[in-house]
Amino acid sequence: MVRLTPLPTLALVAAVALHAVSASNIITIKGTKFFDSVTKDQFFINGPRTLAGASTDPLAKPNDCRRDFALMKELGLNTIRVYQVDAFQNHDECMKALEEAGMYLILDLASSEHSIIRTSPQYDTKMWGNVRNTIDAFKGYSNTLGFFVGNEVTNDSKTTAASAYVKALLRDTKAYIRSSVPRLIPVGYANNDDPEIRLQIQDYFNCGPNDERVDFFGINLYEWCGDSTTYQTSNYVDRTADIASYSIPVFLSEYGCNLVSPRTFPEVKSIFGPDMTNTWSGGIVYEWSQEENNYGLVQINGDNSVSLLPDFQALKTAMSSVRPTGVNMDAYNEQRPYSACPAITATWEPNANLPFTPSPEACDCMMSSLGCVASEQALSASDSLGTELNTLCGMTSCAHISTDGKTGVHGKYSFCTPTQKLAFLYNDVGQSQPSSCHFNGMAMLSAAARPSDEGCAAPQGIHARSLVTKRATHHITSDAVSLQEKSALGLAAMAALAAFI
Repeated sequence: MVRLTPLPTLALVAAVALHAVSASNIITIKGTKFFDSVTKDQFFINGPRTLAGASTDPLAKPNDCRRDFALMKELGLNTIRVYQVDAFQNHDECMKALEEAGMYLILDLASSEHSIIRTSPQYDTKMWGNVRNTIDAFKGYSNTLGFFVGNEVTNDSKTTAASAYVKALLRDTKAYIRSSVPRLIPVGYANNDDPEIRLQIQDYFNCGPNDERVDFFGINLYEWCGDSTTYQTSNYVDRTADIASYSIPVFLSEYGCNLVSPRTFPEVKSIFGPDMTNTWSGGIVYEWSQEENNYGLVQINGDNSVSLLPDFQALKTAMSSVRPTGVNMDAYNEQRPYSACPAITATWEPNANLPFTPSPEACDCMMSSLGCVASEQALSASDSLGTELNTLCGMTSCAHISTDGKTGVHGKYSFCTPTQKLAFLYNDVGQSQPSSCHFNGMAMLSAAARPSDEGCAAPQGIHARSLVTKRATHHITSDAVSLQEKSALGLAAMAALAAFI
């Protein structure tokens, strides 16, 4: 049965067409394209990835912002992509400077401290809290164009289970925006274009219920290298064919191969020309400032001045020769089916049963029921926590704190922090004999405020508020798990938690 995607109208803000003219026009997503709701012109994303000076928050430095945005305006850019920010910094001046330059922001929600690790994926309360804080910090700016919920988290066939955690974060992010943000800021995912799994990832993030589908999709593409490469030989033509029937907007979330240097950006004429504008919605060039990988358009000097690199002028020349021709929003009514979820195979393993929404309340409730918890020594000995978890998972079941993206089995406290999970295990092992609550100083007795943890995570965490109630039936209990499953879950938890910590 063919399922048709209703034509969404997601309110966001962006610049008109390719060249920035106003930062106040509302943009809507209709079908596979972005449109300016005032002029009705199609909008093509055009800008750099920026992380000026390797700062953890390039949008918290007003002087740097004004300096850089003026140069970006000179290039005719209309969007920037920022990889991470500090939600607790003030961003008013930078976002105002961005607006005055006629530019908009696509922001990655992960950070170096709070992200899904592809080899040992976890989705816990700290990460979810950071994502909510980041959304709250930027939801009030009219030029916040969209959020990326993940970037190349799954990057090969060995890390596909991690995509289940990204999709859980996507589900919760969209629900949070819907419940707490005045406008529906769209959420997307950026893929690394691995040839073995690129189509599975593309379909995975565009299948299932609406809350589990991205609103736009990005592809990080570096296959066009140098002037001797063409639209055909670069395989850009093949990537265009891959998304020809996709139901939502797609753009290059990174582009700009530097195997031939200095770059001349010959791909720009295709990205913003007839070869691709019917299918793609523009691209983000990698990257603004020079780092060790030698992709910079500019060099940030020690005195905070900027030197223009050869790539800057080359990109300026390339951009000056293109002006994409789109369609009028009122004349565009194409409706395409969203994707079918990819089958589980040896090279594609994420289970349809996603991790639970992290609930700090559930974890705090559980902690209040414990009579044996992690000591200050344990909390300060991060290097020893993996060993301690190894020991404890050999002494008791880790089913309640483990999570497995392949099997879709997630313990009721799988979203709690590592130290909370450690406390849960200490209590489980030591509760029968209070005198044993020591573990070489890593545990200590605590006055429990609750007689047990009954009801703390039933139904699971935030699912009690009906975000994803359908998954509550998959709640794992010790009675429902065989000894073999307990053993497997314990080993999985032991390995994953040790790596996570």
